[in-house]
Amino acid sequence: MYIAYSALQSLSADNQQNKTDQSLHEPSVRYQAYLAACAKYSKEIADIQKFLPGWMPAFR
Repeated sequence: MYIAYSALQSLSADNQQNKTDQSLHEPSVRYQAYLAACAKYSKEIADIQKFLPGWMPAFR
């Protein structure tokens, strides 16, 4: 019984570690996606900035 319990505990600890790694990595991925979207739509952003100088899409 102890072997099964310890195996489940180590799996739970691994899952917690993966969640922590993902939560630390997510803001970086979101920011990179924001930069990619801004680069992809740079022409449209420039067109909007003709009427609203300094406007940039919101980063959430």
